[in-house]
Amino acid sequence: MMGKGTLLLLALALYHVSWEVGAELSVKMVGDTEVYKADFAEIRCQYNFSENASMVMVQWFVNDPRGKRIRIAYSDLITRSKDENTNYTKRIRVAGDSGEEILTIVNVELSDEREFFCQVDGLAAGIEEGRFHLKVFDPPEHPVIEAVHTGVSVTNDSPSKIATCETSKGFPQPNITWYRNHSLLHKNGQVHVITLVSKDSTGLFTVQSELQYKVTKEDKDSHFFCEVSYYVPGAVRTVESKRVNVSVHYPTTKVEMWRESPQGLVKEGDTVEIRCRGDGNPPSPITFSREQHPDEELEADNDLLVLKEVTRGDSGKYLCRSLDLDSVDYEDVVGNLQVTVHYLDPAVVVPKDSEVMLKGENLTATCNALSSLETKTVWSKNGVEIRKGNVLHLQDATFDTAGHYHCEVTVPSLPGLHTRGSVHIIVQGAPQLRDVKKEVSMSEKVGKWVNLTCEARGFPRPIVTWSISGSPDWREVVRKETEDSVQAVMTLKVSRDTVATCNATNKIGGETKIYTISSIPIIGTTLRNTAVDNSGVIIVVIVLSILLLALLGSILYFLYKKGKLPCGRSGKQEIINPFSTKEKTNKDDIVMEMKADKTENSVLLKGVNGDNKPPGDQYIDLRK
Repeated sequence: MMGKGTLLLLALALYHVSWEVGAELSVKMVGDTEVYKADFAEIRCQYNFSENASMVMVQWFVNDPRGKRIRIAYSDLITRSKDENTNYTKRIRVAGDSGEEILTIVNVELSDEREFFCQVDGLAAGIEEGRFHLKVFDPPEHPVIEAVHTGVSVTNDSPSKIATCETSKGFPQPNITWYRNHSLLHKNGQVHVITLVSKDSTGLFTVQSELQYKVTKEDKDSHFFCEVSYYVPGAVRTVESKRVNVSVHYPTTKVEMWRESPQGLVKEGDTVEIRCRGDGNPPSPITFSREQHPDEELEADNDLLVLKEVTRGDSGKYLCRSLDLDSVDYEDVVGNLQVTVHYLDPAVVVPKDSEVMLKGENLTATCNALSSLETKTVWSKNGVEIRKGNVLHLQDATFDTAGHYHCEVTVPSLPGLHTRGSVHIIVQGAPQLRDVKKEVSMSEKVGKWVNLTCEARGFPRPIVTWSISGSPDWREVVRKETEDSVQAVMTLKVSRDTVATCNATNKIGGETKIYTISSIPIIGTTLRNTAVDNSGVIIVVIVLSILLLALLGSILYFLYKKGKLPCGRSGKQEIINPFSTKEKTNKDDIVMEMKADKTENSVLLKGVNGDNKPPGDQYIDLRK
């Protein structure tokens, strides 16, 4: 049996009677020659006859891997068909009209990258064929770069492995190039590139590239990356990997030393931290020493030297050494740092501790402290600044000059340095009363308490005593003493005119202050107060007086009865009853006198003659 294609060809052969002699045929292939994998491709086969053809046969062919031509589809002006059992049977469709046939391939595969043939048979016009080469593209995955984990030494004689770069699943084969800091690396004696290409079962390519490069010290900051270039329909695209940096090993050529703390100037007592680092990589071991003892290694923590509580003896030049095994000649690299420890010695005050001056004398005191820096000195007394500078002049000394003088020495450029000193000035002299008045007069009422003050300065410290003439009731209530002064306060009850004397004395001399107090009596109050104060004594005196009067009256009455009592001018005398209420006769009436002890208060009784007696005597009128 014959297939449809054979029958069609036979029919065309039998129909040759209708061919027109002299007709010409031309074929042109158009369409997208480049497509992405899994996309679709459309191939147009355009033909043209110089004269209208009554019969046209169009066939589509491809070459298999062995080069054998295989038909995949055919058509005439009436029907269009696909050949069975080909790789394209299920993935193509044919369409068209007069003058053009269109072959569409869906789900394009990598194997579709080949030539497609369009054969047009115009019978009498002849047979013409057009060729169409289809290209298929599949972009690769993003490149993966990995740098070496170990360091790369500049002392290596040949280029060292820097990194690898890989891109996969691309078609056609991608290309990898290398860059250093955006500069393209070309293969030469310093740069080697090893490329490995593989292809999986689907036809996709994987490309691996290894960069070998002879590094220098400057490459410690260099960044390397790879760039993948690949084809796409109508263009070439590139994609870059991430940047990587490798650890470049290079020998130490110099070391740097610096003081990390404290900032600024160093003073005694500070903790000093010194750091030392070389410019090699990896960092080489560091040792510390002092210039005067270079072979005596100081204890340090790697590249840090700590000096605690430094003194001026720690001043000097410090050394650090770096021994680099990567060095070609294995020589030490040495750095140095000068450390200056500033100091301020304790203040020295002259005169020392204390100094005794006589009143009116002059004295010069100095305060000095040895320092490595410029100092400033201030004198003060009782917290008040009195002079700047290290010299203090005391002239024409008085007791006010005495006291504690303090000097403070500071270092303006290093506030942490300061010292203090002091001197105790003692002014020697005879006592001097605070009050310029040496005699004070006052008048106070009887019975009032008066406070008297006596304050004296002098050195040695005065001895203050009181002597009182007059009022007996007094006592000292306050006594305050300092090194060169005494304050004494006494209180006195005024009972009469009084003289109070304050005596201030020392071994050099003395001074006196006198208080003269005039008492002011209060009328009617003195006796009343005295009677109240001596009420017990008065009662006893009155009782005794009454008993004596009764006894005397009894004696007189007895004598009168016996006739032994004279009777005056007329020879008769009337015995006067002392208790009679009759009026007084004359000044010769009987009077009885009683005297109290001088130390007691007296009660004065009015006599029959009405006269008053002095305060020292007391009288009782027997007729009352």
